[in-house]
Amino acid sequence: MSDLVLAAFAAETGGHVVDEPRERRFDRFRRAFDEAAFRSSLASRGLRFLGRSEAEYPALLRELHDPPPGLFLRGLGSAELLGQRGVAIVGARACSSYGSQVARLLGRELAAAGLVVVSGLARGIDGEAHRGALEAGGRTAAVLGCGVDRDYPAAHAQLATRISEHGLVVSEYAPGVEPAPWRFPARNRIIAGLAEATVVVEARERSGALITADFALEAGREVFAVPGEITSGLSAGTNALLRVGATPLTSPADVLEALGIDAAARPTPELGEIPARVLEAIAREPSGIDRLIRETGLDAAAVATALAELELAGAVAEADGLYGGVRPQDYFDHLAGGPAKWSEVAWEAGTTVHAEVQAP
Repeated sequence: MSDLVLAAFAAETGGHVVDEPRERRFDRFRRAFDEAAFRSSLASRGLRFLGRSEAEYPALLRELHDPPPGLFLRGLGSAELLGQRGVAIVGARACSSYGSQVARLLGRELAAAGLVVVSGLARGIDGEAHRGALEAGGRTAAVLGCGVDRDYPAAHAQLATRISEHGLVVSEYAPGVEPAPWRFPARNRIIAGLAEATVVVEARERSGALITADFALEAGREVFAVPGEITSGLSAGTNALLRVGATPLTSPADVLEALGIDAAARPTPELGEIPARVLEAIAREPSGIDRLIRETGLDAAAVATALAELELAGAVAEADGLYGGVRPQDYFDHLAGGPAKWSEVAWEAGTTVHAEVQAP
C-alpha cells in the first residue's frame, strides 16, 4: 500500500493517520485515490512527498513507535538533509531577550559545527534557532503542525522562505490542512524524532517544548535544558527537566561533546579600541544604545558605528532594542583574564532582562 494514500486520507478526514485504517471509508478512498495526479499536483507547487517505505526516510524518525507515514517537503534542500546529524532547539514563544539570544547562539554555533538545526518555526525560541543556523550558513529544518504549504505563523513567512532556500520546511500534513491544537504535540514528536539531541532553552510548566523533550526521552535521545532563574515562570519547565535528569547546558560545547563532535575553530577578529569598549559594556549586561552611551562615555555616532562593526563580526546581536553578546566564549576570554564560559557572563546578564515578545 502507498504511504501517500495514508497521508492523503488523513488530510481528507482531518484525522491523525499512522497505520492503515480498518474501515470501509478508507477502502473506498484508496480505490479512488489517484497517486500520480496527487504527486503531479504537489510538484506543480514545488512540493515533494517522502514516504516511510523509501530509503531516504530518516532512520531516527523511523525509530519512533508511531512514525508518520511520510513527510511533505518544501524547499531546495535534499531529502537526505533529514537523515543527517541534527539537534532540536525548542522553547517558549513568549521568551525573554536572554532566551532569544541563547537560542540564536545555539543555532549559530551548532549549525557551524555541521549539525542540522531542527525546530518548529514558532515565534520566540524556535524562530531564533532557525535564524542562528541561517546566519552561520548552516542547514535547518522547520517542522509544521499544519499543511506543508502554510507559513505558520504568518509573521514568519519571510523566515520560512529563507529556510526553504537553504534547507527544508516539512510536515506530515498535506497541503491545505489547517492548524489545530492537537496537531502541534504530534508535530513535536517529529521534531524530537529527527534529532539526536533536544535542547530546551526556556519553557513554562506546561509548555509544548516539554512535550518535545518527553518524546526525545522516550526515544532514548539526549535532552539538554538551559538552567533558569527560580523566580521566573519561563524557567519553571526547564528547571523541572533538570530535576528529573536532563543535562544542564552551559555552553554549545556541551552538546557537541555529548555527540562526539569537535567544534570548528574560528579566528577571533581583532577589535579596535572603541568596539572593544562597547563590547566590554555589553559583556556586563545586555544594553540599549542609551545605556551604552552612558557606560562608555562615547557619543551616539561612535556607539552606533561600533555596534555595526560588532554585529558584522558576529560578536553581538540585537533583540528588543537590547544588544547582547552572541559568541562570548570567543570574545570574553580576554575580558575575564582567561578562559570563561559564555554562561558566566550571559547568565548574569540574563537575570536583569525580562523583555517579553508577543505570542501568536
